[in-house]
Amino acid sequence: MSSTLWHGRFAGGPSEALQALNDSLPFDQRMFREDIAGSRAHVRMLCDVGLFTEAERDGVLAALDTVEHEIESGSFDFQVNDEDIHTAVERRVTELDPAGAKMHTGRSRNDQVATDLRLWTRSAIDEVLELIKRLQRTLLTHAEQAGDAYLPGYTHLQQAQPVALSHHLLAHGWALARDAERLVDARKRTNVSVLGAGALAGSSLPLDPEKSAAYLGFDAVFDNSLDGVADRDFVAEVLFALSLLGVHLSRIGEEWILWASTEFGFVTLDDGFSTGSSMMPQKKNPDIAELARGKAGRLIGHLTGFLTTLKGLPLTYNKDMQEDKEPLFDAVDTVRLTLLALDGMISTTTFNTEAMAAQAASPYAAATDLAEWLVARGLPFRDAHAVVGEKVRRALAGEGSLRELVAADPQLGADAAALLEPGVSVTRRTTRGGGSPAAVADQIERFRARLDR
Repeated sequence: MSSTLWHGRFAGGPSEALQALNDSLPFDQRMFREDIAGSRAHVRMLCDVGLFTEAERDGVLAALDTVEHEIESGSFDFQVNDEDIHTAVERRVTELDPAGAKMHTGRSRNDQVATDLRLWTRSAIDEVLELIKRLQRTLLTHAEQAGDAYLPGYTHLQQAQPVALSHHLLAHGWALARDAERLVDARKRTNVSVLGAGALAGSSLPLDPEKSAAYLGFDAVFDNSLDGVADRDFVAEVLFALSLLGVHLSRIGEEWILWASTEFGFVTLDDGFSTGSSMMPQKKNPDIAELARGKAGRLIGHLTGFLTTLKGLPLTYNKDMQEDKEPLFDAVDTVRLTLLALDGMISTTTFNTEAMAAQAASPYAAATDLAEWLVARGLPFRDAHAVVGEKVRRALAGEGSLRELVAADPQLGADAAALLEPGVSVTRRTTRGGGSPAAVADQIERFRARLDR
């Protein structure tokens, strides 16, 4: 058996250094199912157009089944000259059936690997989408169970206005919905068959790319063989979508880290999703949340690195493009594990609603409600803002409590002071998408319907 798929052009074999740098089998063998699926479709198409006999087709398909079973079971014998999964599969198929030598007819590893990677990415997107949906349902479940619980909303990490706990949880749910949309959109451009593009210019043989695409369940076929072979936009798109998803997961992690601290005390983490300290017996650490925050940097790095790899490549295939797989594989693995771990952490979280309400009870959190109360009675907002701001300044200076100062003001009085009572302010923001329990009831229905779609 020849040492490479391109041995005829060379008098000798590759050097050890070249082989070590060039070979991609250690990471691309995880695409063996996709490679075998692509080969099945290609062989069937070759038979359809008369380049394979039915007997040859059936023999090679049987050999491909055997190879798939061997790899799945761990009995496959990878050899030192198997530089990639394509070489390994073709070598073994040809050992099992001599017609395997015809399997590469009309095909290059350039269109083969692009098709394999599109198949793998398509499946990976589907899996990540299911995990996103699972986390969204966990957030929805907690939102439905939160009832009238409320907590401070924050800007600049300073207490701003109280919001329903369900409102806060669904804010993360809607961000995840956008992540899902981006992945669904990227999937459309991923789901394009490249088989038939050849090395870069198509083929003089009577290939039928549409038939190959149909066998593999692709929605579309490449329009330009040069672009088909060179296109890795779908990898960059998916890396971006995963990076932004990672950023959103990082933000969830950051909030859980704050909420689990003694200073906030808004949540208690389950022991199964926390760690301790090797030195300090009292510690209970939110490591999952911290790792979710840390993994975002890894994902952003993969995106940045891959875009830098692509930016200077002339058409069509260049070996640089072998660098598409490791960042994509690792990004998918990272997001998959982070989603699973965060979902477990959040689903088992205990929300300390009394501590939340106590922090949201500050009368200053209702300052905007006082200003809007004046606006509803005809005062321009800027003037109302100044009136209330003056009361806040005097209260902070020790001239009296904010309630006392508001009640004593002829423009405000007792009715306005009643807005400062704990739990009142959160009920007043009833506009669409607002933070009151009443507004969130409608939001929950819309979010549930979104997930069901």
